[in-house]
Amino acid sequence: MRLTRRDAMLSLVAGGSAGAVGAYGSGASRTDRTSDSDADGDAAARTLVAVAEVVYPSEVSGTDEFVTQYASGLTDRRSASVAAAADELDSYARRTRGSAFADLSVDQRDSVLRGMGVDRTGASPDGSLPERVRYYLVDQVLYGLYTSPKGGQLIGMENPVGYPGGYESYQKPPTTARSSEVTD
Repeated sequence: MRLTRRDAMLSLVAGGSAGAVGAYGSGASRTDRTSDSDADGDAAARTLVAVAEVVYPSEVSGTDEFVTQYASGLTDRRSASVAAAADELDSYARRTRGSAFADLSVDQRDSVLRGMGVDRTGASPDGSLPERVRYYLVDQVLYGLYTSPKGGQLIGMENPVGYPGGYESYQKPPTTARSSEVTD
């Protein structure tokens, strides 16, 4: 399944991101604006793409384009928090592996996240480093994926909240798994 920038915009709009609505409505994105934090935003987007390459299902392609567009539509406040968590993850990867997180292979990135305990911890915006990485990076890219119509299909949710066109999906008969549970 190939994700596109359009899928990212649909995900942002469905998720209620004010930054996405503004960027979509004006025809500009965060990457089109000039500011002192552009370099931080690019580094954060690169780290988000690297995280997504680890946590997205293998059948997903177009990750770079999707995540970069998704990250450009986040609100300024959220972008700053994501950038801070990405910077901390890069520092941790440099200390433990000698390279920035995005410069590691996918297997090495997976090992870094597991070594931090990101797969075993809860998500917290004010918690420990693994909890912040889980909250701002891992959960952020997963939320982006699963609130897009294509990503929602991966988990059997054909019509994510905020995506129009649900009437047709409600007219379909139950799947065989559900119909075997129902008795007459």
